[in-house]
Amino acid sequence: MQSAAQLIAVVRDDRSSLAEAYPWMLALSPADREACAQDLVNAARMSTDQPHPAMAELISWKETATAVAAGLGTIDPAWLGEDAPVERP
Repeated sequence: MQSAAQLIAVVRDDRSSLAEAYPWMLALSPADREACAQDLVNAARMSTDQPHPAMAELISWKETATAVAAGLGTIDPAWLGEDAPVERP
């Protein structure tokens, strides 16, 4: 509920940004911050009776920012190989 309240407060106030309400957004690139903000606002507007879509969007972006801050966005997946066989469990 606190996250929802922060989102509503920021959307209603032209002087503040979502990055001020959610400091974890600073781990995202400027383009991703803009996409995150728009996605959060869209999800909040869409969920009239249920907070689930907005909270799912918020958690998804927060986890993305956490991964980026941990350096996980810079790993080259080439080590996986293109045709690596995988045994069935």
